[in-house]
Amino acid sequence: MNTLFVGIDISSTKNVVCFMDGSGNRLANFSVDNNKKGAKQLILSIIEYMEKLCYTKLSIGLEATSIYGDLLIYELRQNSRLSNFILSIHLLNPLQVNRFKKIYPDLQKNDFIDAFVIADHLRFGRITDAIYHDDYRYKALQLLTRARFSAVRNLIKEKQRFNNYLFIKCSSLKQKSPISPTSATMYALVEAFDSVDDIVYASLEDIAAFVDKHSRSHFSNSKTIATAIKQAADMSYHLPKTVNNSINQAIAISLASIRALEKQIKMLDKAIEENFRVIPNTLTSIPGIGAVYSAGIIAELGNVNRFHSQASIAKFAGLVWTQYQSGNFEAENTHLISGGNRSLRYYLVEAANSVRRCDPEFNRYYKIKYNEVNKNNHKRAIVLTARKLVRLVFRLLKDNRLYKVPEL
Repeated sequence: MNTLFVGIDISSTKNVVCFMDGSGNRLANFSVDNNKKGAKQLILSIIEYMEKLCYTKLSIGLEATSIYGDLLIYELRQNSRLSNFILSIHLLNPLQVNRFKKIYPDLQKNDFIDAFVIADHLRFGRITDAIYHDDYRYKALQLLTRARFSAVRNLIKEKQRFNNYLFIKCSSLKQKSPISPTSATMYALVEAFDSVDDIVYASLEDIAAFVDKHSRSHFSNSKTIATAIKQAADMSYHLPKTVNNSINQAIAISLASIRALEKQIKMLDKAIEENFRVIPNTLTSIPGIGAVYSAGIIAELGNVNRFHSQASIAKFAGLVWTQYQSGNFEAENTHLISGGNRSLRYYLVEAANSVRRCDPEFNRYYKIKYNEVNKNNHKRAIVLTARKLVRLVFRLLKDNRLYKVPEL
C-alpha cells in the first residue's frame, strides 16, 4: 500500500502530527505551531516522506474540533506541490476517534498518542468521506448560517431567562396572562409598569389602551385582555422594593439582549440571502422552505455528490434512530442517535416545520405522525417530517430538478 497516513491532533496553538505507513508503523511524530509557518513545516515534511518512500497517495485526518482546523485545511488544499499526489482530507468525529482508541488498552493520554490514533483510524478505514476541495462558496455561506444558528440558540436562552425574570416580577402574569410572555406587548408592559401594584392600581381603560397600542390592535376585545392582566397582577407575589428594583434592571438588560439578537438575525438573514444567490440550487422550489433554510441545509451538505444516499445525509444530520434488538425482541421506543451535525439538523427541522404548513403532502404526513402517539406529539412528528424532507432534498439536489407539489 503506497499511502502515507497523516494524523493531526488540532488545538488553538499547536498541531501534533503522526506519520504512519500502510502496515501501521509509526514513521514520525512531531508538533508544529497552528499558523502559516507551522503549516509550511508540516507540508515540507509530508513532501519529504512522500518522495523518500515513493508514495503516490496521501490521506490526512484531523478531528472536527470547531474552527481550529479550518485554516490548516485551506493551506493543505491550496498547496500546489501536494496536488501532485492523490490527496484526501478527512474530518473525523471526535466520538468515533475516542471509541476507536479503546481497542488500545495500554495507550496513555497525550497529544502524540491522539495523533497516532487518528492516523491508525485512517489506515483501518470506515471513516467519513473526504471533504470537498473545490468550492469555497459553501464554506463562506456556512460561516453565516452557523452564525445565525448560534444567534437563534442565544435568543432562545435569553427568552427563557426573561421568562424567569417575568415570573419573579409578576408570577401570575407569567402563568395566566392571555398575552404571550415573549410578545412585544408583554415586553412593553413589564418595562412601562414598575411593579405589580402599578398594574393593579392603573385604570382598566389605561391598560386597554396600552394593549391596543402595543399589540397594534391585535386583540378584538382589549378590555377583556386588560381585565385578565389586572387580575393576574393582583394575584401575583409582591416583591420588596430592593428586589423589585433589581429585577427591573435585570429585565431591562435581558430585553436589550433580545432586541439586539433579533436585529442580528435579521442582518444575517439578509447576508445569507445575498450569498446564497451565487449557489445554484432547486430547494427553494419547495413551498415554505425559503432561502435562509435552504441555505442552511446546502451550506452543511456542500456538494451533494459526496453522499451516496439520502440515508447517509440523515445519518450525517443525526436524524437516525437507535436500534435495540436481542434475540426475537426488538424495541419499538427508540431515540435519535447522539451526535450528528447540529446545524444541519436544526435547519432541516425548521424547514420541515415551515414546509408542512405550505405543502399538502407534508402537512398530511405530519398529522399522521402527530396522531400516532399520546405524548411529545409535535416534537416526534416534526422530526419524522424532517426525515421525510431529507429524502426530497437528496433527490432534488441529485437530479437538479424543481419540486412539483403533488396532487392529493
